Amino acid sequence: MKSHVPLLDKITYYIVKRKGKQVRPMFVFLSARMLAKPSESTYHAASMVELLHTATLVHDDVVDDSFERRGFFSINALWKNKIAVLVGDYLLSRGLLLALDNKEFQLLSILSTAVKMMSEGELLQIEKARNLDIKEEVYYEVIRQKTASLIAAACSAGAASATEDTKVIEQFRLFGEYIGMAFQIKDDLFDFGDIDVGKPLGIDIKEKKMTLPLIYALQNAPRSQRRYIINIIKNHNNDKHKVAEVIDFVQKSGGIEYSNEVMIDYRNRAILILDEFKDSPSKSSMKDLVFFVTERKK
Repeated sequence: MKSHVPLLDKITYYIVKRKGKQVRPMFVFLSARMLAKPSESTYHAASMVELLHTATLVHDDVVDDSFERRGFFSINALWKNKIAVLVGDYLLSRGLLLALDNKEFQLLSILSTAVKMMSEGELLQIEKARNLDIKEEVYYEVIRQKTASLIAAACSAGAASATEDTKVIEQFRLFGEYIGMAFQIKDDLFDFGDIDVGKPLGIDIKEKKMTLPLIYALQNAPRSQRRYIINIIKNHNNDKHKVAEVIDFVQKSGGIEYSNEVMIDYRNRAILILDEFKDSPSKSSMKDLVFFVTERKK
């Protein structure tokens, strides 16, 4: 991460000291270790995944005009948007150069595809948020691209660093996609709960993001109530009392329970893929990680 630009070094030091759970690199290492001993390519894959993930977080905070990340000030809050965008670009380029410098062309393809899908997913969500007309199947497509694609890439990159078997690599990609879907649904559920997860309750409503609990609640509400709730999200999303009203509506609609069931279904699909591989300490750890990301409190 070293650079000849002191400002960049200062910012990257700030980022590294406040790193998150680093779940995605864990998926890389465990995917590789389930198949063989991790190689130098495995370390390249894990580093690329974390660099690209961090780059997207820095850019997301600019897009969402968010001044907090993991309980600390975001990069754009401390150094403004222009610098944050450039830092995100720098992190993205470091990840891609890591692949090129080490001739990791398959990893470059896997991770570049994920970045493309994440951008498409974010834009699809923005497009649909304008009219708040998102259907359940569109929601799944958004989170498949926006969130699940990077976890899928982490798992397939980890597998690709340990085997050349394309069928096995695809199995790990699909496993990662299922876990990524479950991961995002779990994240969406936090917006309607009463647990402190490091971000304000109802933030997705304020940002007009159509999450699965809300979509389910609207689909099953009478037309007049649906219009009333959509009007709040469109025009009163900064009124904390109105936002609380939406949260209460979702909680009473069965949307929380339904979303939890969908999340568990995706998790079960992922576990079924894992069960096709021989038992090992790495496989047990992978299952532990699967349950961690779907039962986490934040």
